[in-house]
Amino acid sequence: MFGNLFEEEEDEGLSSTSTTGRLVKGGDEPPPPRERSNLCGIKNQGGTCYLNSLLQTLLFTPEFREELFSLGPEELGCLEDKDKPEAKVRVIPLELQRLFARLLLVDQQSASTADLTDSFGWNSSEGTNQHDVQELNRILFSALEHSLVGTSGSTFIQRLYHGTSVNSIVCKECGNVSQRQEDFLDLTVCVCGVSSLEEALWNMFVEEELFEGNNLYRCAQCDRLVTAAKSAKLKKLPPFMTMSLLRFSFDFAKFERYKETGRYSFPLTINLRPFCEQTDGEDSDFTYELFSVIIHKGGCYGGHYHVHIKDIDELGQWEPPVEDYKPKTQKKVKEEVKDACEPKVQEDDPLSVLAAIIAQESSKSVLLDQLGQKLMDKIGSSWSKKFRKHYGPIGKFLQSHSDVFMLVSNGTRVALKANPPSPVTEPPHPAETAISYDPLTAPEPGAPEQQLEAHQNSKPEQGSHWFDLNDSTVTSIRESDIEKQFQGKESAYMLFYRKTQLHRPSEALNNPEYKVPSHLIQLAQEENIKAQQMREKFEATNNTVELHLHLAPSYRLENGALQPVNKESNGCVALSFDRRKTVGELRITIYQMQELWEGDMALTVAKSLPAGLHLYNTLTDDGVSLYSAGIHTNTELFVWNGREVFGATVQAGAEWEPVLLTVVRPFLGEDVDKEVENGVECDRSEADFENGEPGLKREARGFAGASTLGQVREALGEPKESLLCQEHKKGKGREQGAGEGGGASGWRVFPPDDMQRTLKELSLKDGDALLVLEPQSFDSSVFALNGDVVTVTTPSDCRWLQVDFRPQLKGGEDKKEEERKKVKVPATGNMLLCEVKQRAIEELQLQDLPSGAQFCLRQVDCTGKLLPPVCEELSVREAGVRLMTTLTLCPGSSPKASQLLLCYTVGSAPSAGMEMDIIVEKNCTVKECLKAMLDAVGLDGTCWHLRRLDWCEEVGEPLMDEDASLSELKLVNGETVVVTEGLLPPKGFLKLSVWLCVDPKNMPTGFNHTDNGSATEQELGVESEVPLCATNTAELISVGQVEISDEATLEELKTQVLTLPALQDVCAPTTGFLRLWQMEGQRLARILRGQQVTLRKLKLSSGTDLCVQHLQNEEDLGPKQVLLNVKMGIPGERCYYPSEELIWDASHDSSPRSLRTCLAAHFGLSPDSVLLAKHQPDKHVWEEISSWTQQVSKKKKKKKAESLLGAPFHLKDGDIIGAKNLLVDNNRDFITMEDEQGQQRLREQAEQRRKGGQTAASDGAGRTKSRKPEVPLSISVGVFR
Repeated sequence: MFGNLFEEEEDEGLSSTSTTGRLVKGGDEPPPPRERSNLCGIKNQGGTCYLNSLLQTLLFTPEFREELFSLGPEELGCLEDKDKPEAKVRVIPLELQRLFARLLLVDQQSASTADLTDSFGWNSSEGTNQHDVQELNRILFSALEHSLVGTSGSTFIQRLYHGTSVNSIVCKECGNVSQRQEDFLDLTVCVCGVSSLEEALWNMFVEEELFEGNNLYRCAQCDRLVTAAKSAKLKKLPPFMTMSLLRFSFDFAKFERYKETGRYSFPLTINLRPFCEQTDGEDSDFTYELFSVIIHKGGCYGGHYHVHIKDIDELGQWEPPVEDYKPKTQKKVKEEVKDACEPKVQEDDPLSVLAAIIAQESSKSVLLDQLGQKLMDKIGSSWSKKFRKHYGPIGKFLQSHSDVFMLVSNGTRVALKANPPSPVTEPPHPAETAISYDPLTAPEPGAPEQQLEAHQNSKPEQGSHWFDLNDSTVTSIRESDIEKQFQGKESAYMLFYRKTQLHRPSEALNNPEYKVPSHLIQLAQEENIKAQQMREKFEATNNTVELHLHLAPSYRLENGALQPVNKESNGCVALSFDRRKTVGELRITIYQMQELWEGDMALTVAKSLPAGLHLYNTLTDDGVSLYSAGIHTNTELFVWNGREVFGATVQAGAEWEPVLLTVVRPFLGEDVDKEVENGVECDRSEADFENGEPGLKREARGFAGASTLGQVREALGEPKESLLCQEHKKGKGREQGAGEGGGASGWRVFPPDDMQRTLKELSLKDGDALLVLEPQSFDSSVFALNGDVVTVTTPSDCRWLQVDFRPQLKGGEDKKEEERKKVKVPATGNMLLCEVKQRAIEELQLQDLPSGAQFCLRQVDCTGKLLPPVCEELSVREAGVRLMTTLTLCPGSSPKASQLLLCYTVGSAPSAGMEMDIIVEKNCTVKECLKAMLDAVGLDGTCWHLRRLDWCEEVGEPLMDEDASLSELKLVNGETVVVTEGLLPPKGFLKLSVWLCVDPKNMPTGFNHTDNGSATEQELGVESEVPLCATNTAELISVGQVEISDEATLEELKTQVLTLPALQDVCAPTTGFLRLWQMEGQRLARILRGQQVTLRKLKLSSGTDLCVQHLQNEEDLGPKQVLLNVKMGIPGERCYYPSEELIWDASHDSSPRSLRTCLAAHFGLSPDSVLLAKHQPDKHVWEEISSWTQQVSKKKKKKKAESLLGAPFHLKDGDIIGAKNLLVDNNRDFITMEDEQGQQRLREQAEQRRKGGQTAASDGAGRTKSRKPEVPLSISVGVFR
């Protein structure tokens, strides 16, 4: 009925049990203990906030709770026996008992309802479906009553909640009274048009409805239509009165749902005496007090539930809300200062208003996208409503007053020119420095008076034990906070009252174990012990951090950073330590580890950077725990004397972070041998060395980030005349020459002013290149200076490829030695990659490896990940390999030009580095490729298929055509596929949603559908756009989905539909007793015909909605047999008899006379006396069907055949046809009173659209997005009779 009306909002549906900022090392995290309120919340399963709110209300209804606990295992059975066939276990009340016991006694922040919802028969998806809490209240009570049949608690729901009302009709002429008694468990009260609960009850039980005029009452005693009065009264009042507020309504003018958000007040105490039939008795017999309010937050298509509850037994620890701790004097001071500081503005002057808003900001500026909201807060109206007509958009207004306003922060903020924002943070306002108060700490003697007053007020007031239970979160609220739920999008939805004469015994106060069975108390104690053990174990594990200690004797200061003395052993020691211990205890532990340490010991937080190890802050306070000091797992600590390392002073702090730069210098050929000996990388090939031509040499050097560029030049030993250049990143870079390589690069010369700027200020980062040139360098043809740009032309530098050898590591030292091998191979763009590999193998001396060892060349991406092997039959240029880059030589085979290398994984999306690879021919089929992969991993069988990965690296669509080649499917080299278990879905696989059309009068017995309305009902009557069946009302119920091939026939589809669990009770001897409709937007569009016609020919696609209708007689419609709903007019009245189904065969004759003859035969009339019309529900008009003038074609001079299947009537399945018998009815007008009302609504809407009042609304209504299918709410209960 409500669809996804109660869909959770994203932020509200989340559980609040996360442990942000904590590192979970292993095992499950224990449940957190209860918070200060000492009450337990309930976890949200994704969409069960409505269930949580109702369960908390029932828990805090002590009489309900105690009645439930009074039922022992001898009546309910034991949960351990629920799977035994012969056992009679009442699972729902047992699980509810356990849940209540956990909520009362187990020390945890929130409890789970998973076991309870399992007992309801709900599957995993039910936890994410939202429903109406009013509907759940009735269904849950019904399920409990059925579960407790034959026990002492079979009537406790009736005792607590059952009431009766009496409807009376009094004849005004004879005084005869006709009465009818109705039972209720809750009262549904109106919200629309009334302002309070008392007013709604007055309208229901005090006001009389008069039957007069055209609306008379037939009195049984007078035996005629008479004037009468109808009224209702409450006859029996239950101990607990539940009020369900009708917040959600349907606007028949706009054809849309809406939520009543207007003010609707309700009292904390209410006297129902004026609404009762018997008014004798004490006031306490009629007086109720409010103890629970279920609140719905959101709109009519989505929202969230939580509940305000009064703790009757004072089980929780109530504290005043946090905002109440703020001293009143401080609030008054703030208000007075604010009033004194705010200048008087003229609200009609936008310049004055905007200037005042900006001037009042502490930063003297306002974000542009927040200026409109601040304007509305200031004057109570938006810019568009108040100023746009005269001043235009707010952006243009600011631009036109550029003498007053200015844009700052890259145009994101607006400030005043006369008072620009200051970069220095302003001191706090005097009012802001008022005394603060921590609600978690009691005031000390001598504290300010306002603090003492606030602390005194923290004592719970009489009757103030109100809490807000919002899923897992429980917070204290004041009784006055309930008034906030009178109106708005977050407002009251259900009210629960209890009689004031229900008193609680003193032993129940502050006693959560009161009336709880001993076996449940023992169960809760065991869970508490287990939870405490888990917490202790978790705390011990979670507070152990892994520290990396770097010892000063193993390091030296080099190039602005600490470098290990021994490259093979970096001097790092691992230490596991409890972060709850202090820094002093850590220092003592390190002293004990380093017995030979002499002198002071300083512990400084360090970090490994590309340039080396850098120090930050030193831990100086020995009394602080590691947790408070910010020490976490994998923290690096440098152990030293705090002053120097090998005589060198070490600069610590973020501003001194070293930057690893690549220093580039020119060199001459004769210097090569010397440079190579020093380990400097030279961008030259062996052929170039022989020619003695100039080139470049590169060296990695680290410098402190706070060093200036001039200091860097001095550290490099360069004279002041030398130029420092940065690589020109906007240039084209190195361009390879045709065939022989070569190219040019651009460098920007740092101006003299930059020599005084630091590396951080110049935004130099790790890996940036710095070219150092002396003035005589420009005498060479290699370097050319043009303005501030230096061009370096190195035609022979680029003729090389570096090949790194990366063997398969198995932990041996020889492998580690081989891993460091690299060689530069002279290469050109035309050289084949197989030649490059052969030269690299020779240079690396890998010929001595076992015969048959294969190697391949792979490129490396920017992250260091190996790319697929390159095809060695191609040249360097054809393979897309750039010169002066690095290739990796790895064990393995490389694909040929006709082959592909595919990465694959089995079962799921691959993790990083876990995929396998295989080389296959491009023209091999998917089936052959799959077999090769299965053989490679040792799997057999035919229940496997291949799937691609989608764009989010998840398992995607299957490769449907197993006979297609890989090239036809456009699989590329290096692509990843997933070998998935299961047969390949058949081609043309359809997934269809199925709905059931049910006539309430003929609803099959035993059908799983609730009688009190579900979230999937849709009533379609005479005014409905599509009649569903012969009766005027019917229901659409979602019964599931079917998956079937589009090659299946309609008969096979009907057979599969009958196998759905929800249709097991539908008796259909053959598929001919089922009628299938195709639906379009919740409207029945057409009947599917032809039992042997395939679904492909019926043009069904995946995702189509189908509606199944159970027939009393077998049916097999032909292609031109039309199902019509015909209604015979009642003579002398503007209404019709109930509609009837009529099958009209239009295969031979589709003219009006054929339809008239068929309909006349159906009603037993003469065709000439019947007048027909077709109803158009959307326009509320009737089109009379008569023999119109036949049109004659001028060209062929041939009469066109009359056909109702074409223009202008276009008769189709489900159309409504009205009929009049002219022999007894002279009224030829088919329009009813409902049609006239509908036409009036359409005229009003057209007038509003013409005026432009609702243009946007009507456009929006036409674009209403489709919502997910509605799912019924039900609870499965066993048979206990």
